[in-house]
Amino acid sequence: MDTTLSDPMVDRLLDGRYAVESRLARGGMASVYLATDTRLDRRVAVKVMHPGLAEDPDFVARFNREARASARLSHPDIVAVYDQGEDDGQAFLVMEYVPGATLREVLRDRGRLSTGEALAVMDHVLAALSAAHDAGLVHRDVKPENVLVTGDGRVKVADFGLARAVAGHNLTAADGALLGSPAYLAPEQVRDGTADARTDVYAAGIMLFELLTGRPPYAGEHALAVANRRLSEDVPAPSSFASGVPAEVDALVLAATAREPDERPADAGALHRSLVAVRNRLGLHAAVPTLPTAATTVLSAPRQDTLVVGPDAPASAPPAPSKKRRRRRRGLVALVVVLVLALVASAGGWYLAQERLTKTPSVLDLSRDAAVVKLRQAGLKVRWLAPVFSGTVPDGYVADERPGPGARVHKGASVSLALSRGPDHVPALRRLTVAQATAALRAAQLKLGDTTQAYSATVAVGHVIDSSPAAGAEIAPGTAVSLVVSKGPAPVTVPDVHGKPVGDATSILGKLGLQVTTTEVFSDTVPAGVVVSSSPGPGASLRVGATVNLVVSKGPQLFPVPDVSGMKIGQAIRVIEQAGFHADPRQAYPGGPGKVFRETPTGRQPKGTTIELDYF
Repeated sequence: MDTTLSDPMVDRLLDGRYAVESRLARGGMASVYLATDTRLDRRVAVKVMHPGLAEDPDFVARFNREARASARLSHPDIVAVYDQGEDDGQAFLVMEYVPGATLREVLRDRGRLSTGEALAVMDHVLAALSAAHDAGLVHRDVKPENVLVTGDGRVKVADFGLARAVAGHNLTAADGALLGSPAYLAPEQVRDGTADARTDVYAAGIMLFELLTGRPPYAGEHALAVANRRLSEDVPAPSSFASGVPAEVDALVLAATAREPDERPADAGALHRSLVAVRNRLGLHAAVPTLPTAATTVLSAPRQDTLVVGPDAPASAPPAPSKKRRRRRRGLVALVVVLVLALVASAGGWYLAQERLTKTPSVLDLSRDAAVVKLRQAGLKVRWLAPVFSGTVPDGYVADERPGPGARVHKGASVSLALSRGPDHVPALRRLTVAQATAALRAAQLKLGDTTQAYSATVAVGHVIDSSPAAGAEIAPGTAVSLVVSKGPAPVTVPDVHGKPVGDATSILGKLGLQVTTTEVFSDTVPAGVVVSSSPGPGASLRVGATVNLVVSKGPQLFPVPDVSGMKIGQAIRVIEQAGFHADPRQAYPGGPGKVFRETPTGRQPKGTTIELDYF
């Protein structure tokens, strides 16, 4: 049943100009119709907001935002918005009509794409996003459903309904719900709801992963679980799910989907440049895949009659000798005629083929306009490839021509040209491992130069601290880039904390990044709670995080003083000295019995303490 028959929009004339013919698609917010612009006589797609949503200011704002955002963009890989209006209370957008299928439908049909096909698609997607970022917009909803593929292999990015200025914005709706598709949200969008050009880069990296593997990196879970996993897990390399993915393409995906925004390419343009460099270096120039538009018909070969001559010919009545000779002459004449016709046809075909062929003229180093004129004069068409970096060809001039100059092609064929963007730029390498940095340089058509090591308190051991030239610097392809690699934090020298209270000593060592353990010992010379010594000792060189053991005094060890009260003084002296103390006898009253009536001090005392013994 054709649902468009009962659709009240079909056969309407919107705004007195757009004749609606049929419904193409229906979504949660709007329906899209095929229509004719009666003023300009061209086919267009008209996106009409559902009537029930016209009273919701959030939906109206998003609808109008899509029109304004798309109107700011003019790029062959972006679906153009021509007009915006309202008819009888129904808001609508008039857009470029792009016959074809979504990239999601292509994936459903193909399962996964070859590496060359995936790069061909992403070449157009990133070119479109780069144009948006250059215009100060971030798409915020990059996914296969918003990418259209035409039957002739063109790619168009659509639906800028969530687009905002590139500067950081909160991504949550008024009710706190995240805006965007959970499978493609960047970690920072999940974490705090902010977005910039690097969130589009992340989504593009997820989409490239899906094109290469036929599945998203976190499959089989509900949307919230998928969104939360990316906060704690890195996206795996596509080659771990699909064989044949080159390491450099893995590196592209991993760089684009780094969890920290600062570790990703700065915007879609930077990722696009890396992708083009990888594709050119690997020679992966496949066509954009499309859905089949019609079944293929295989025709059987026509039946040919066969002339059988010789002893295997069918038997017949023996003819007269003169008739046999006449038949032989007729057969010979027929054979000669066939051969002559074949030669004539072959020569004619060769001549016609040669007449239809031409040589491609060289347009390298020419301006865009001059190259187009020269190719058109040769009877050839122009297809523009994504711009490439070049250290020798000025910005805006032709740097690549395919097929190359002098190639024989059919008249009317297309020659693919790429304009130069001037020198390349050094990619962001900070915090990458040396292996990751090497892959990123290779992808940017640059080479790894010298590596030196330096201490860093913020960059992990074996990761890049800085590069020379620095990230973002203009540089010719093939140039070597030197790296400074972290050795970890600089070592620290253990200070002398002998004689300091243990709390002060612990604070001093902690500020240097050292851990502290303590061991207590008795000391007759160092007060309790004061550091006796450290291990390692003063002057030792340690890495940050190493441990220093402090030997802390518990004060002198105490022993019980024997109770000698009532003993004769001589016996009391012997008992006191045998216990390790010194005895100091003091006679209070001469002529007495000689017994101890008081000792000072008592209790527990360090050995060697003098005990006063009073007797009378």
